[in-house]
Amino acid sequence: MEKSGTPSFNEVLRNRTYRFAIDIHDMFNDKKIALLNRSPVNQLFRSSSSVAANFRAATRARSDGEYYAKICIVTEECDETQFWLDFNVDIKVIEELIKIFTTIKKKVRDRLENSKK
Repeated sequence: MEKSGTPSFNEVLRNRTYRFAIDIHDMFNDKKIALLNRSPVNQLFRSSSSVAANFRAATRARSDGEYYAKICIVTEECDETQFWLDFNVDIKVIEELIKIFTTIKKKVRDRLENSKK
């Protein structure tokens, strides 16, 4: 934290990239993903967590050259994450998740309605 109590730019971005990786993880965690779709989902998780890990490493760089090298990796991993997001949408993994969540929602709604009786 900076002296004013406001988080530094690096702290804000470290938290943001970390939260992004967690959100990607949580989106797919414990979901029944078809076997064929597991690899693209895993790739998405790997690249999103790599963004966070490499940005964290960049903030600990010992030189401008080291910082630059890590930021180049972060940029590549961001681009790869975008690819895997697009790919997972195009192969209907997101639609698969919507179906799963819709089923869960219906089961919980039914359970709630039955508990009122």
